[in-house]
Amino acid sequence: MAKIKSNKTNTRKGVIITKAAQLFREKGYSATSMRDLAEHVGVEAASLYNHISSKGEILQEICFKAANSFMEHVTEVENSGRSSIAKLEDILRFHIRQMINHYEEVYVMDREWKHLTDPYLSNMQSQRRLYRQRIAAIIEEGMRNNEIKNIDAPTAVIIILHAVSGIESWHRSTKRISAEILEDNMVSILIEGLKKETH
Repeated sequence: MAKIKSNKTNTRKGVIITKAAQLFREKGYSATSMRDLAEHVGVEAASLYNHISSKGEILQEICFKAANSFMEHVTEVENSGRSSIAKLEDILRFHIRQMINHYEEVYVMDREWKHLTDPYLSNMQSQRRLYRQRIAAIIEEGMRNNEIKNIDAPTAVIIILHAVSGIESWHRSTKRISAEILEDNMVSILIEGLKKETH
């Protein structure tokens, strides 16, 4: 019987979670069975249960690992003492890089989180709401400091986050620009559009 191959950077459970994220993105959480996952990993279904208890546990791991990385980063940014525009650029660049380098996990967190069950579902809803509020607060701070145009902050957050989720189409493109150019273009369009003009 095949064994789940682990390495220095990834445990066996980590390998399962990485493969599951790929499948959940491709097929959707609901349409993916434990048998599909076992096949994808290259083991018998029974051996998966040595490392994880259920498909739901895998989804929790994927969603909260990704969500926690965003929350930790926004805390660092809030405490950085920089201008609001610099904070927003840092958050945007982090989002873009996560979508480029950890695409499967971020995609699943963003699209499949609704399949979580309570208390995890309620926790994720609260985290998502709080995250948007924290970015909106940075935008509002920038308006007070005369750095950012007078706009509706929650709407600006929605536009920024939707733009980043659109990187999904960059992943699918056969004639895509480099990740660096993509990042710089998005920052130029989204951040420059927020800046208040100084005369």
